[in-house]
Amino acid sequence: MSTNMADRSGSEPAVQPQNNPLSKKLAKILDTRLDNDKEMLEALKALSTFFTDNNLRTRRNLRSDIERRSLVINEDFVESFQKVNEQLDGIYSDVKAMNDCCLDMTTRLKQAKEQTHDLINQTTQLQTESQVLTMKSQVADAFLSKFQLSPDEINVLRGNRNGSLHKEFFVALERVKRIHNDCKILLRTNHQTAGLEIMESMALHQESSYERLYRWAQNECRALSGDSPDISSLLCQSMEALQDRPVLFRYTLDEFGTARRTAVVRGFIDALTRGGPGGTPRPIELHSHDPLRYTGDILAWLHQAAASEKEHLQTLLRSCTSLEELLMKATGEMVQDVLGHITEGICRPFKVRVEQVLISESEAVTLYKLTNLLKFYFQTIGQILSSDASLLTTLMEMETLSLKMFFNSLNCHASKLVEKVELPPADLSSPPSLLETLQLLQDVLASHDSSVVPLDARKQDFQQILASLIDPLLQMCSVSASKLNTIDMATYMINCIYSMQTTLALYEYTDQRLEMLQAQVEAHIDTLISEQASFVLNRAGLGQIYNTIQSHQPKHGSLSVKTGMDGISIKSAMNRFDSYLASPDTLVMPQCTLLLSSSIRDKVRRESAELLSSAYGQMHAAITSRDNDYRDAATIVPRTPEQVKSLLS
Repeated sequence: MSTNMADRSGSEPAVQPQNNPLSKKLAKILDTRLDNDKEMLEALKALSTFFTDNNLRTRRNLRSDIERRSLVINEDFVESFQKVNEQLDGIYSDVKAMNDCCLDMTTRLKQAKEQTHDLINQTTQLQTESQVLTMKSQVADAFLSKFQLSPDEINVLRGNRNGSLHKEFFVALERVKRIHNDCKILLRTNHQTAGLEIMESMALHQESSYERLYRWAQNECRALSGDSPDISSLLCQSMEALQDRPVLFRYTLDEFGTARRTAVVRGFIDALTRGGPGGTPRPIELHSHDPLRYTGDILAWLHQAAASEKEHLQTLLRSCTSLEELLMKATGEMVQDVLGHITEGICRPFKVRVEQVLISESEAVTLYKLTNLLKFYFQTIGQILSSDASLLTTLMEMETLSLKMFFNSLNCHASKLVEKVELPPADLSSPPSLLETLQLLQDVLASHDSSVVPLDARKQDFQQILASLIDPLLQMCSVSASKLNTIDMATYMINCIYSMQTTLALYEYTDQRLEMLQAQVEAHIDTLISEQASFVLNRAGLGQIYNTIQSHQPKHGSLSVKTGMDGISIKSAMNRFDSYLASPDTLVMPQCTLLLSSSIRDKVRRESAELLSSAYGQMHAAITSRDNDYRDAATIVPRTPEQVKSLLS
C-alpha cells in the first residue's frame, strides 16, 4: 500500500491540504530516522525472523501473526514456569520435612540432656581430677628426677670391686653436689622436712664418693714415681673435684709430693753416678776434678728438676681453675710447699758434694766463679720455689760458704804479702808480688764482669774485693819503700800505684778507689817536683843562694855582704844555670826516668820548671833590688824571669 501510494505520489504531484491527518502522519513517517530509533530497529530485527514474504496477504495477517506468536511464547513460558513451580513445591516439602526432623531432634536432645545432665557433671569432675592427678604425677616425676639419683648413678658412685674410676663418676658426683645445693631452695619453702632428708642422703653420697675418689687419687699419685710421670686427665679431674675437700686435696698433694721426691732423689743419684739412658749424658761425677763444671752440672740439673716438677704440678692442677681468690691463695701456698717438699730430698747429697768442692779448692778465682754460679742459680731457682724452700736455703748456705772461702783466700794472700815484704827492684818498678796480686785481681774482676748476677749484688762484692786486695797492696808497698830515701820512695810508690790504677781503670765501680789512689800519687808527685827543682838548683850552684835569699830579712842588712852572696859567686852560678837553660834535659834526676807513666814524667818536668821559674824570679828580684847593693846587677842576672820561663816551657 505504501508502495502504491509512493507511486501515486510520484506520478501525480498532489497538493494536499495542510490539515489532512493522513498527510501529517505520512509526513511524520517520512521524517522519521530509523537509525536512531533502537526500539524500532529491535522490532524490525524480531519481525525479520518470521516475516519473510512482503505481500498483501502477509501484511494483512501481520497483526494476527504477531499476536499468535506472542501467545505461543507465553504458553512456552507458562509451561517452563510450571516445571519450576513443581520443583519449588518439591523443595518446600523437603525443607518442611527437614524442619520437622530438626524439631524432633531438638526435642529429643533436650530430653537426652535433661536425662544425662548428672552424668555430664560427674564426667567433667572426673576429667578435672584426672588432670590434677596427671599434673601431680608430672611434678612428682620432675621432683624425683631433680632431687633423686637414678640407680645407674648410684652404682657409678659406689663403683666396682677393682676400684677403677670412670668419667661417669664425676658426672654423678657433680649431680650429687647440685642436688645438695638445690635442697637449700626446699628449706626456704614448706618442704623443709623433705629438703633436710634429701640433703642428708646427698651428704652421705658425697662423703662416700669423696672418700672413694681420695683413695683412688692417692693410689694414682703413689704410682707417679717415674722419671717422666704420665698424669692422666682423670687424675686432673679428680684434683679439681677434691678442691671442695681441702684436707683431702692437701693429703693427695702430699702423696704426690712424696712420690715425686723419691723420684727426684733417685734421678739425682743416677745423674751423678750413672748418667742418662745409654750413658748420655755422662755421669756428673766424672767431672769432679773440674770444680766449675762439676758444680755447674749439678746446679743445672737441680734447676731443670725444679722446673720439671713445677710443670708436673701445674699439669696435675691444670683443671683447678674454679677456686675463689682466697682458696686460690691457699692452693698457691700448697703448691709451693709441695715443691719445697719434693726438692728437699736432694738438699743433703747436693750440700755434701758442694762442700767438698769448696773446702778442697784454694784458688780465689775459682772460688769466686763458684760463688757467682751459686748466686745465679739461687736467683734462678728462686723464681720457681718459694723463699723458704729447703733447696734455696741450702743454696744460700753454699753461696755464703763459697764467698767466705773466697775472701779467706784473698785474706791469706794479703797476709802473705804483708808478712813477706819484698825489697823494691833496682829500677824502682812494681815488685813481682804486686804484679802477681794485680793479675789475681784482674782475673777475679774479669770473672766478676762476666757474671750474670744483678748489678747491686755485684757492686757490693766489688767494693769488698777491692778492699781485701788494694789496701794490703798499699800497705806492702809502704813497708817495702820504708828504707828508701825520699826520692826513691816517691818514685817507687808512684810506679806501684800506677800499676794498680791501670788495672782498676778497666773495670766499673772503681771510681772511688781510683780517686783515693790518685790522691796518694799526687802527694808523691809533689815530692818529686820539689826534689827535681832542688836538684837543678843545687847542680847549678843556686841552691845555697836561693835558700839565703828566702831566709834573708831586710833588717839584717844587704845580701851582698853575706858569705857566698857576692856578685862573682852569683854570676858564676848563673852561668851554670844558663847552661842548664840551654839544655834542660841534662839535669834530670835518674828517678824521674824510672817512672812508668809518661804523663807523670811530663808533669814532673813541667811543674818543676814552674818552680825553677818562680825561684829564679825571686832571685832576680832580690839581686836587682837596690837595697842589696849589687853593682851591675844586669850582668849578674842577664835574663829576665819571663825569658827563663819561656826557655823552661
